Amino acid sequence: MRIKKSLTGVAVAALALTTLAACGSDDDGSSTDDDGGAESADIRVWLNGTDTPQEARDWLKKTFEEDNPGSTLTIEQQEWDGLVEKLTTALSSESETPDVVEIGNTQAPTFTSAGAFSPLTDELDDLGGDDLLPGFVEGATVDGETYAVPYYAGSKYIFYRKDLFEKSGLEVPTTLEEFVQAAATLKKDNPKPANFSGFWFPGQDWRNGAAFVWSAGGDLAVDDGGEWTGSLSSPESVAGLEMAQQLFTESSGAPKDGNEADPWTPFCAGEVGMMSTPGWVKGLLEDPETGCPDGHAKQVGVFALPGPDGEPAPVLLGGSDIAIAAKSANQDLAQEAVELMLSEDYQTLMAEAGLTPARTSLASLLGDDEYAEATVAAASNAKLTPAAPGWATVEGSRALEDLFSAIAQGGDVEELAAKTDEQMNSQLNG
Repeated sequence: MRIKKSLTGVAVAALALTTLAACGSDDDGSSTDDDGGAESADIRVWLNGTDTPQEARDWLKKTFEEDNPGSTLTIEQQEWDGLVEKLTTALSSESETPDVVEIGNTQAPTFTSAGAFSPLTDELDDLGGDDLLPGFVEGATVDGETYAVPYYAGSKYIFYRKDLFEKSGLEVPTTLEEFVQAAATLKKDNPKPANFSGFWFPGQDWRNGAAFVWSAGGDLAVDDGGEWTGSLSSPESVAGLEMAQQLFTESSGAPKDGNEADPWTPFCAGEVGMMSTPGWVKGLLEDPETGCPDGHAKQVGVFALPGPDGEPAPVLLGGSDIAIAAKSANQDLAQEAVELMLSEDYQTLMAEAGLTPARTSLASLLGDDEYAEATVAAASNAKLTPAAPGWATVEGSRALEDLFSAIAQGGDVEELAAKTDEQMNSQLNG
């Protein structure tokens, strides 16, 4: 998730205080009629980016309004860039708060710790219970209370050009070393265009870069007796960062200070041999209006990024949670919307778009083609970002984007990692 600015400790504390102070009008904060039932209302649902397919959005609105005559549901699309700052402002205002929000699973701990969301512990069984992705539930639980539930997950895997592999005499790599070599070979064998990437790896892309840190045995941050500290300057992490620097230098033609947005654009333009993206990108590549030319689309293959031992590499398990704003005046209706978003019908639409469903029992909906196989393989060893209270602050400060961009531009890895650890140490514990 791409975040512009930091959610500071002061902002978190202020958000917690204003949120908790506002939860006293009704026992559950909901709007009720004279009989104690939920009033009709317009339920505002914030969804981020374009991940949620239009079919799912349409189904949610239609079904909710049919189930709740007199009420409406309005979906308001937000952008990932700057989301933390926007949520901080909106969730602390009774007049501006949405009712239901999507939030990146890496951002959830900060907001749950601040009391920005209504507890869902008593509703977990109705929402899926043990069937819900356990890592996401754990990441949104504070002191035994769960404040958000999984919406979808999406491990990244490698999309590649089969025709370019054949031209260079390459097989699908089975180890991380082979992957790095294949990326360099593709770059060397395709001198035009000049910005061709054997592996598309823009400088700010720490989310893909984390896989190299983890594969080398390093980590982004560690919990030492209840105190979180940065771990990027450990020897193992530095080794992983140096491998990332090798890819930046030898294999990527992407901007050294660019972000990972819209990789399908250069891929469809014939500028990329391999890229690491979520499975839903398949639909974009095959879209008859906005996707790749037929020649490119028919040459697309996929595989899970291999680790050093031949098993799938530990890639970042991305995805989103959904939560009910503590200041929403429509708690009951908001919960009905969340229940619909976790229903089999809705989650089936998400799975058909290549998103890993929030409920583990629905994983088979991803299918059995090579895309589904790559999704399952990539998820088998996926990792979450550190569950530190201040992790959203780290993301908001863009410390990791700055680190990887500086590494891409040839900076000293050890010095940059130590500097980033120092910065994170003042943020990780909230």
